[in-house]
Amino acid sequence: MNGTEATIVSCAEMREIARDLFAGGGRMQMVYAWQPEPGAIELRYVASPPEAGRFLLWRCRPEGEAPSLAAIWPSLGWYEREIMDLFGLGFRDHPEPNRLVLAEDIPPPFDGHDPTRALRMTDIPRPLPELDAPEVQTLPFGPVRADVLESAEFTFFYIGEQILHYHPHLFFKHRGMEARFAGLTPTLGTIMAERVSGVGSVAHALAFCQAIEAAASCTVPKRALWLRVLLAELERVYNHLHYLGHLANTTSLKVGEAQGKLLEEQAKQINARLTGSRFLRGLLIPGGLRRDLAPGDWLSGALESLRAETARYVDLLERSDSHLDRLITTGMLRRNVALDQGATGPVQRASGIDRDLRRDHPYAAYAELPLIVPVRSEGDAYARAGVRAAEIDASIAVMQRVLLLLEDGPVRADCTTTPGAEGLGWAESPRGTLFYAVHVGAGGRLARVKIKSPSFSNWRVFPFTVHETNMMDYAINEASFGLTVAGCAR
Repeated sequence: MNGTEATIVSCAEMREIARDLFAGGGRMQMVYAWQPEPGAIELRYVASPPEAGRFLLWRCRPEGEAPSLAAIWPSLGWYEREIMDLFGLGFRDHPEPNRLVLAEDIPPPFDGHDPTRALRMTDIPRPLPELDAPEVQTLPFGPVRADVLESAEFTFFYIGEQILHYHPHLFFKHRGMEARFAGLTPTLGTIMAERVSGVGSVAHALAFCQAIEAAASCTVPKRALWLRVLLAELERVYNHLHYLGHLANTTSLKVGEAQGKLLEEQAKQINARLTGSRFLRGLLIPGGLRRDLAPGDWLSGALESLRAETARYVDLLERSDSHLDRLITTGMLRRNVALDQGATGPVQRASGIDRDLRRDHPYAAYAELPLIVPVRSEGDAYARAGVRAAEIDASIAVMQRVLLLLEDGPVRADCTTTPGAEGLGWAESPRGTLFYAVHVGAGGRLARVKIKSPSFSNWRVFPFTVHETNMMDYAINEASFGLTVAGCAR
């Protein structure tokens, strides 16, 4: 697969490979399954070695079942369970063999969107931890929640205000997005990628386009690479401003919420003036951009004004004791847990893990840009907010640099895929590491697309910050992670 160093192994070797990777300081990113021919399942393991700049990939074909690696790399636990549900492949000795995506009465395999297959669901309860303590109460919350929150059900085991255990269920609206890519052209696939997670349209489209470009071995024009950086950082800024406003809401700082969301609106108006889309959609395509952009002098001034107003806003938050009191020590995520469970993006960087794909595995024009990656070590809600606030300023600095260095030239090259081609693309989205793996089938159309979403990773981590906390801090802690259900359930 282009973009990786691929090795064919037997599935029996994977446990030893996983142990060696762990001992050497590497990191397993994901495992996914696909069917190269009818009836044959192949597993693909993607990992980051200790040194930056490359990815490793192992391919194996299981016979009957595959060995689970979740005991070595807990972050793979959800990926293996997802494969169990959607492909019907078992993983031997899995520590959590329960359903993840499908309801208990839907038999796997399940491709997510077969219109001829009727689902007859019955009320079979999901397995929960056994409880033998009458003083412990159980609270199932959701899937319908107040405001405009996405559908999810959370089960709390608690005494008084203390949460003893927390169990999320997130796949009520699983859309089978990966399966929906099958049969599409790469151009239509880009439109699909933009809609996997509405607030990550650029990141998803960029990772997808780069996977197609790796499969097609096409070279993107330099101007398009620089403009892709500009679009990606514009998306990061409006996401982080929304995050700060929403977090202020959870601490009952209503003026802080209003100010943060006003700044988010100003960022989206900049997006609309530059591209015609508040969410920056309809611009990326394999080979570059659909059309050129003309940033002009106005953009630099608008960004500098937004930076000054954001700095003032963050300073006011920092001087609001009632806000800080609710964030400091809330939702503690220790570094070893963040690493073992697969935290990514600002969540991992707030727990002392200094990783960012823009710097460590540069794409677009990031290799030519000085990039500041804010990192903190406290691992609480305050640290997660601090990382995002610092990233806003760093993103605006990057965009100003792009505007200074941007040169004239074409923005699109021909990018034709051939049957059998494969590619891996990645991006550092506002929420963290995002991967797309693509397999091209007959007629140059997509045969398989796998998405590693940052919210899928961070939802896996989140419960470890909820156990043994209290009910009053839950909403603040959830907001501090900046999670999306759509990005997780796909």
